[in-house]
This record gives sequence, structure tokens and C-alpha cells, in this order.
Amino acid sequence: MTLRLRLTLVAAAVVAVVVAAASAATYFVMRHELYTQVDSTIGQHARLLQHNPQDIFSGISPFNGDIATVVVPGGGVIAGARQPIDSVAIAVARGAKKGLYRDLTERDSRTGEPVHVRQVVAPLSTGGAVVVSRVIDYIDHDLDRLRLILILVSLGGVAAAAIAGALVSNATLAPVLRLIAAAERVTRTRDPSERVPTSGGGELARLGGAFNTMLGALEESLETQRRFVADASHELRTPLTSLQTNVEVLKQSERLDPRQRAQLFADLEREAHEMRDLITGLLELARGDANLERRPVQLDELVESAIERARARFPGVEWAETLEPTRVDGVPERLDRAVWNLLENAGKWTNGGGAVEVALANRELTVRDHGPGIAAEDRERIFDRFYRAPAARSLPGSGLGLAIVREVAEAHGGTVTAEDAPGGGAILRLSLKS
Repeated sequence: MTLRLRLTLVAAAVVAVVVAAASAATYFVMRHELYTQVDSTIGQHARLLQHNPQDIFSGISPFNGDIATVVVPGGGVIAGARQPIDSVAIAVARGAKKGLYRDLTERDSRTGEPVHVRQVVAPLSTGGAVVVSRVIDYIDHDLDRLRLILILVSLGGVAAAAIAGALVSNATLAPVLRLIAAAERVTRTRDPSERVPTSGGGELARLGGAFNTMLGALEESLETQRRFVADASHELRTPLTSLQTNVEVLKQSERLDPRQRAQLFADLEREAHEMRDLITGLLELARGDANLERRPVQLDELVESAIERARARFPGVEWAETLEPTRVDGVPERLDRAVWNLLENAGKWTNGGGAVEVALANRELTVRDHGPGIAAEDRERIFDRFYRAPAARSLPGSGLGLAIVREVAEAHGGTVTAEDAPGGGAILRLSLKS
């Protein structure tokens, strides 16, 4: 069952319940009023006879249309019109029961047809009872007409509610239908540039805006993925081409002297290391923090361990650290990778001799090198994937190290920035919020 049909049925059902309740209330209120009027009239007639029973004996009939009878305790009728007297009337005449109003079905004395009678039986102070009856077929007729009118009104109201519900559901669901159509087109064409029009400030407008935001994020993600694949293909092509060239040369090793062969093997080893580093970086970026559990990390100890590895990797660099005890929630492997990339970057730029100063305070890791610094045009791009400043192209690397640092920082709710250091060199700051 579609949502549109459900909304229509709900609207019709609600109106049907309300109209049925209102119709039933109207019917019973009207029925009560009509019966109250009859009871008031025949009750008044009964009270007159209780005070003036001689009116019956004198043959006076003051009650137009009503039938009045006086019953003795034995059950006999001593005055008034003849009408059926049952055990209830006799019990009232004997004083065994109190007076009452009731409905009866009797036969018309002229036609023999059954008629609906409203009757009051009231005791007389001198003994016996007075019975006053009125035929109320006209009330039944009026109530039947009223019932028919209410049924027709109810059916009309339900039909109108169903039509109105269908119109309202169509108007209400129009934005949803546009969202569905857009989603189906995106699925069919795989083009997330699709957008749906939004207007107003209601929930459906917000839904449309959220859908467009989602499509925008998806489009950006796909574009980033396409750029990533294109950049990765480009970056992999260079070492692969170099490897292939060296392998082709190696096939003719008999023409090479020992020094050339040694140089060739050194180039192959270097290129293999570059390929490994590039592939490792690509995997790091593709994996992100997927399936990695966050837990408390003693960041100062992690940085200290990374510095020890950096000392072994860059023995010509003097490493100075000032580490404040710091605990953060994060993925230890990813944080270690980010810290190592910062230290490795500083070590490469300072490997010719100099110092790297590492400080950790207030959840911020600062790495300062004494290299040539960062050109102004490169400062905003050094954290992009595969970007390598002109001055860095002579150094080993894939252009992914600082991009991984930014990925890790953002995944932990933090930031990474670069700036020139006073007196030369560069300062990279990794700030963590968690």
C-alpha cells in the first residue's frame, strides 16, 4: 500500500469516526428530545387525571389524540377508552409498583396494524391507576428520516474527506516524489549532480535541502575519489616506468661493467622502496580509520618512541624534545603514523645537519626544523595528496606523508597547520581535540 493511499485512508477514517460520532450524538439527542416532549405531555395528562378522575367518568376527553384509561386494582377498566391492560398496569393499580413510562407495540383498533405506543402508568391516590397512551409512529418516521439524512451526510463527509485527503497527500508528497525521482535518476545515471528544488521552511523543504546536501557530499566524494585514482595512477606510472627501464637494461647486463651493474641494482632498490612507500601511503589514505577501535593513548610516550626511531633513521639530525604528559582518545596506529610523518618530513629537510625541536603541550604537537622553510605559494598545498613543492622534488617521497597527517588530524577532530619559523625553517602544528 502506497503512502499516498494510506494518508487518504487515514483522512477518510478519521472523518468517518468523527462524523459517525457526531451523527450518533445528533440522532440520540433528537430522539431523547422527542421522547421527552411526549413524556412531558402524557405525564401532564396523567397528573390531571390523578387530580380530576371525574373527567373520565363524565365522558370529557381533554387529551386530543391521547388515550386515557382508569384501571381498578383488580385489573378491570372502569372508565375511559378501552386499551390492553397487562400485568404491569395491574401491579401499579394494586400499589405493587411505582408509576412508569414505557414503549409498547399494539394493534390499531381500526386497521389491525401494529403501532408504536408511548405509555405512562400512574397510580391513583384512591386506588387503581390511570393509563395514558399516545401513538408515536410519527416520531419513528421522523427518526427514520433523520437517520437517513445523517447516513447520507456521513457518507458525503467521508467521500469529501477521502477526496480532500487524496488532494492533500498529493500536494504533501510532491516533494517526496521529486526526491524519489531524483534518487532513481542518480541510481540510473550514476550522476550525483542531480538536485531537487526546495522552497519554504517546513520539514519537507528541510528534507529536500538535506537530500541536496547529501548529493553534494556524494558528488564531492566521487570527485575526490576520481582525482585520487587519477593522481595515484600518475604517481605510480613514474616509478613503474623507471623500474621497467632498469629491468630492460638489466637484461643486457653482460654489456655492463660491475660499477654500472651496482648502480643499476641500487636504482632498482631505491625505486622498489619508493613504490613500497607510495603503495603504503595509498593504503593509509584509502583505509582511513575503518575498523580501528579508538582507545586512550598516552601521546607523549608515542611521540617519544617515534623520536627514537627518527634518531636511528636520521643520525645526522639533532633531536630535541619537550613533552608534556598528554592523554587523548584515538587510534594509536593512525596517531603514530601521523607523528612519524611529521618527524620524517622534518628529518628530510634537516638531514644535512641541524636540529629538529619537538614539543607537546596542551594537546598540540609542534615540530620545528631548521631547513629552508616553506614558500608562501606552497604553504596551503603541502597537505594535498601527491603535492610536492619544487624544492622537494629532489628528495625521496611520494607526496602523501603530510596528506596522511591531515587525514588523521581531521579524523580525530583536530587540525594541522604549517608556518615559517623565526630565523628560518618551518613549524608544523598538529592539534588534537579528543
